Amino acid sequence: MKQNMGTIDRLVRTLLAVLIVILYFTGQITGTAAILLGIVAILFLVTSFLGFCPAYLPLKINTKKSE
Repeated sequence: MKQNMGTIDRLVRTLLAVLIVILYFTGQITGTAAILLGIVAILFLVTSFLGFCPAYLPLKINTKKSE
């Protein structure tokens, strides 16, 4: 699994996940939307932590700068 996410990409995903969590705990999102967005938040955190997004593979996207 080669990393294909850059620092900014990872940061944006993490911030979006935190925003979803805040919206959930303040009661702004509930029900089905809360469940779906919770799953998205978990996926964002996992992909940010790993630096790898499987959805980028078929699209041949790589936001990581070359070393």
